Amino acid sequence: METATKGNINVSVENIFPLIKKFLYSDHEIFLRELVSNATDATTKLKHLSSIGKIKEELGDLRIEIKVDKENKKIHVIDSGIGMTKEEVEKYINEIAFSGAEEFIAAYNESDDKKTKTNGIIGHFGLGFYSSFLVAHKVEIITQSFQKNQPTVHWTCEGSPAYDLVETTKRSRGTEVILHISDDSKEFLDDIKIEGLLNKYSKFVATPIQFGTRTETLPLPKDAPKDAKPETKEVDKIINNTTPAWTKSPRSLKEEDYKSFYRELYPTQFEEPLFHIHLNVDHPFKLTGILYFPKLRNDLSVQKDKIQLYQNQVFVTDNVEGIVPEFLTLLRGVIDSPDIPLNVSRSYLQADGAVKKISGHITSKVAAKLQSLFKKDRKGFEEKWNGIKVIIEYGMLSDESFYKKAEKFALYPTTDGDFLTYTELEEKIKTNQTDKDGKLVILYASDKEEQHIYIENAREKGYTVLLFNSPIYGHLLQKIETNRDKVSFSRVDSDSLENLIKTDDKAISKLDDKQQEKLKEIVKSVIKEPYIVQLEALDSQELPFVITQPEFMRRWQEMQSVTGTGFGGGMPPSYNVIVNTNHDLVVQIFNTKHKAKKTRLINQAFDFSRLSQNLLKGEELTHFIKRSIQLIQLDNKPKVTKEKIDSNIKSAQTKQKKEAPNKKSN
Repeated sequence: METATKGNINVSVENIFPLIKKFLYSDHEIFLRELVSNATDATTKLKHLSSIGKIKEELGDLRIEIKVDKENKKIHVIDSGIGMTKEEVEKYINEIAFSGAEEFIAAYNESDDKKTKTNGIIGHFGLGFYSSFLVAHKVEIITQSFQKNQPTVHWTCEGSPAYDLVETTKRSRGTEVILHISDDSKEFLDDIKIEGLLNKYSKFVATPIQFGTRTETLPLPKDAPKDAKPETKEVDKIINNTTPAWTKSPRSLKEEDYKSFYRELYPTQFEEPLFHIHLNVDHPFKLTGILYFPKLRNDLSVQKDKIQLYQNQVFVTDNVEGIVPEFLTLLRGVIDSPDIPLNVSRSYLQADGAVKKISGHITSKVAAKLQSLFKKDRKGFEEKWNGIKVIIEYGMLSDESFYKKAEKFALYPTTDGDFLTYTELEEKIKTNQTDKDGKLVILYASDKEEQHIYIENAREKGYTVLLFNSPIYGHLLQKIETNRDKVSFSRVDSDSLENLIKTDDKAISKLDDKQQEKLKEIVKSVIKEPYIVQLEALDSQELPFVITQPEFMRRWQEMQSVTGTGFGGGMPPSYNVIVNTNHDLVVQIFNTKHKAKKTRLINQAFDFSRLSQNLLKGEELTHFIKRSIQLIQLDNKPKVTKEKIDSNIKSAQTKQKKEAPNKKSN
């Protein structure tokens, strides 16, 4: 015999259910996460009571079962957990759930900008269970408390503050929630859809989740005939991993365990991570997780939002910005903390004190791990550098605390294949690369192939050239120059070496001032804008013509390009053409009287310098090739000299004298 109780849910706003649907509709799929989370809590509490002796009997098989009844348009979420008494239903379902309802309504009446208010209100206002009404027009709860002599109770609500609560036929311990799916949510009656949601939100919850069955092949007995076929049987399908790697002690895990878990998280990712960091903190907040360093390409076109955020093994989001420092959003893995609100807006997260502490701790933990790897296996760390440098350089650029820690393990690769810390680099080059004003000039290249001739010239002078080719190196160099006194970075092709590292030794030009002025006018008549001609007395072994792009202008343009604000603010690139007045070819050009030859030599030397900077393309490259062939032909064409002519005449005269007697006798 059922004893019925009727009542109204303790909420002063009559249209609360339409408001839930209206403002939380974009998150309607989270209803299943909320119900599974509640069921997990129920089993966890039961196990705790048993562990402290409050429950003496066997707990049995603790699991959560999900059933989809497509024909009757229902979804059942069943657990064998702690259950509820009638009084607890009235307290937790009818009152507490809507304790924040008025605040909820007030929040949405304060601003017309509804979109900024709708992200994750469930959980923030204690409406988790009532997310059921996002997809159901009617919800039932049948629950039996673990406490003895308590009746089974049946709660029913049809999407309004009115509910029915009755005592009903005795059933086993636990709770069953029955959702009567609305016509506009029929998609959730599909098994594949439900399994997808369970894999998304509840893949690692601590209680086994049964959903459907799977076919299991039984082993053949040892004496089975050779042609015997194994039998199969249908068994319950458990779809979650209740003890994922991050919940275990790092000491109990081997390297293969971490790799296996990575494959479980990212089944379509075939390339293994370079290394991992296991987070395990109990104080001042609780935080567990595993972060993986993937091998990144040398650009910023990597996919972020690969770190999954959990609260007590329940998936919250994969948008961890505000929880994880921005530069670490390039990593992959899992973070789990009960101190992070289950479902709140990003702005709420960024303002939360606990979240800020967690973010800072993750930064420190990552820096400590990198420092440890560097100290334990420097060679291995160097081998991984090109795969992780984008993350580390991004961190040094964007996070001041990480920058200070990274000074101990950040590497500066050279074009010779060495990897140096900044301290080692400074010690190596300070004698040879400190200019006359006491400034340490650090030379670098961004492309070993394109800037090869400049690198070779620097190497011949005993200079060390670094190799920076990440997309953000320009920004990072700017930061380092700001943080250090009397240090500057210059790309090796940004000027002549004599100008990049100025000394008191000044080369004397082979051409005097008047000759240089005349030569400059001649060269400028051939080489037009945007190239700016300047004459320099360089080493005679330097190139005759050197094309450079001023460091400041080129770096600024590159930085503008990376940040997406346009190529140098719309300004075209500018180049200098340095004419080496000490090179023999330049002196020859000046002394050549033939104007066409002078122009040809200037163009040829200029095009060689442009070719070294990858600036010679299209029609100009075609002209250069044809001109080069003509010059080769001219160089190999036999030359007729006066001596050669005199020799030919003498030979002819001798031949005539020998032939004369024969002609006379004839």
